[in-house]
Amino acid sequence: MSDDGFFGPPWQMDWTLKAQAARDALPEHVRKLVDAARAELVTAKDPYFRGVEADAGLPDTIRVEGPRVLYFDNYRGWLRYVFMHRVDDPQIVVEEIFWQ
Repeated sequence: MSDDGFFGPPWQMDWTLKAQAARDALPEHVRKLVDAARAELVTAKDPYFRGVEADAGLPDTIRVEGPRVLYFDNYRGWLRYVFMHRVDDPQIVVEEIFWQ
């Protein structure tokens, strides 16, 4: 919780069953890339990365497009997520994951 009484990073993260199954089916080296992308997302001040060049602090292999898609592994994979910014227990929910 921050000084102003609101929750802040690190955010809680959950996966839909379909997204978790897709993540678990990926090769181990890709799961490590997903874990690195996840770490960036849960520690972001604003998981929707609003504003011009809001994702400038992310590693070169991770980019954010729009408010809900995080690309990883140089655009070879992506996570589609939603951020539920509620007062009690805000969290990120990964709805879909893809890697090619």
